[in-house]
Amino acid sequence: MMDTQRLILFIVFSFSILMLWDAWQRENRPPAPVAQQGAPATTTAPGSAAVPTPSATTPAVAPGAPGAQGVPTDTRSAGATREPIRVTTDLFVADIDPVGGDLVRLQLLKHKDPVETARDFVLFTPDFHYAAQSGLIGTGLPTHKTPFAYDGPKEVKLADGQDAVAVTLTAPGPDGVKVSKTLTFRRGSYLIDVTQSVANPGQSPVAAHAYFQLTRDSKAPPGDSFMLQTYTGAALYNDKDKYVKLSFSDIEKGKVPYTKEADNGWAAMVQHYFVSAVLPPAGTPREFYTRRIGDNVYSAGVIIPLAVPAGGDATVTVPVYAGPQEQDNLKVIAPGLDLVVDYGWLTVIAAPLFWVLKLLYGWLGNWGLAIIGLTVLIKLVFFPLSAASYKSMAKMKLLAPRLTKLKEQYGDDRVKMNQAMMEMYKTEKVNPFGGCLPILVQIPVFIALYWVLLGSVELRQAPFYGWIKDLSMPDPFFILPALMMGSMIVQTKMSPTPPDPVQAKVMMIMPFVFGVMFFFFPAGLVLYWLVNNILSIAQQWQIQRMIESQAAAAKR
Repeated sequence: MMDTQRLILFIVFSFSILMLWDAWQRENRPPAPVAQQGAPATTTAPGSAAVPTPSATTPAVAPGAPGAQGVPTDTRSAGATREPIRVTTDLFVADIDPVGGDLVRLQLLKHKDPVETARDFVLFTPDFHYAAQSGLIGTGLPTHKTPFAYDGPKEVKLADGQDAVAVTLTAPGPDGVKVSKTLTFRRGSYLIDVTQSVANPGQSPVAAHAYFQLTRDSKAPPGDSFMLQTYTGAALYNDKDKYVKLSFSDIEKGKVPYTKEADNGWAAMVQHYFVSAVLPPAGTPREFYTRRIGDNVYSAGVIIPLAVPAGGDATVTVPVYAGPQEQDNLKVIAPGLDLVVDYGWLTVIAAPLFWVLKLLYGWLGNWGLAIIGLTVLIKLVFFPLSAASYKSMAKMKLLAPRLTKLKEQYGDDRVKMNQAMMEMYKTEKVNPFGGCLPILVQIPVFIALYWVLLGSVELRQAPFYGWIKDLSMPDPFFILPALMMGSMIVQTKMSPTPPDPVQAKVMMIMPFVFGVMFFFFPAGLVLYWLVNNILSIAQQWQIQRMIESQAAAAKR
């Protein structure tokens, strides 16, 4: 029979194997298929990506709309130099491409690169074809492929005491129409307002649509290791469908598991720790879309109707969020935006765990100490269940010599041996499975904490003490996994020895197997498991002494 110690090892081992297999699958998945012959020609550069076209349900656009003849094209070759407009704030160094007025590079000054930690992290980058684009759909109207005019300085900085800075670019439209695009950056905010304005001096109204999209290739973000791969792809949200993830392979296949039209919601590109999202104001009609726009390049965005009266003008402003997945801030910015911090099917456990962890961090000022405090609290919550488990194990350990004798007595007759064992358990009032339920209850907590430590940007590059510089990454010197391995060996020694020699050898090997596996786990998770093991050893030792004393007193 499998005792409690073997059960927990088996469950954790199975969980580890599943994670390893899933990570291996993602690491070795084939690249997205290239479009078949006959598909519309596309390009890979963000500045020349395809322009979205309204669906059949969207009010008609005059001939010459994107996808038809007369669409403005990028007049520069793919290798041409585009001198960007550089904007520096307290949070960003942003590059705006004068062709299209797109955000093509975004350096986050408060976050470091996962590989070269002396450098700032870059979210939007040509290396990933990652950009925030916008434009207009309508006859002769400028798109994100149209060269815009800009007569301001090439270096724009948010000065001390200044709350916001804006960059405005202009482009002509048909029949004297003037179009301007303004990007506004604010102090202390990861929101960038993108405003498209159309002035119509003519005698006829202009029917147009504004689009805002995020483009990206499917490459995993830097620093994603074999064991720590997380979701990278598109996501949409509205009140009806709630949070919908769309992997690049789903987009490639043309899957549309979402409501296309709504007056609420947002479109986003999600990766480990960071997110970019276009966030139209609530109540504004919008059409969602996702599409493949080039060789391994994809987009997700919204289309918003824009009616410009004769002799008048019209303006649409859509904020673009580009920054870390800080849950408290995301909740305030837009409904459902905090769901990009995806803890999977154990969110109901992981979310409260993170709340408690953050509360402890507020008191202790160190995420490692907060993890230790959370471990103690979890141990206290499960103390009665753990006590029942260790009592069962202690009683089983006292029966170990008698179980060995039964094996010698019945030899290979397992039926009679099992009958004799069950009779012994009944006589001694021992439940061999008494410790199973407490272990099974705690396993989901362990898995949920794994996702909390893996998915919370608040713990990204958070140091502990000494050699632990990042609790979200594996221990660089494997010291914590080695200590955890030692604690598991101690626990194995304290547990009942299986009567089967083969099982006994497997039990001795398992701590080393798991120790090696934990080399690849986040240091914060190993810290949790190590502290939990130490507390368990202390509790088990105390209960074992108590049971042995009671047994000795009974003999006397």
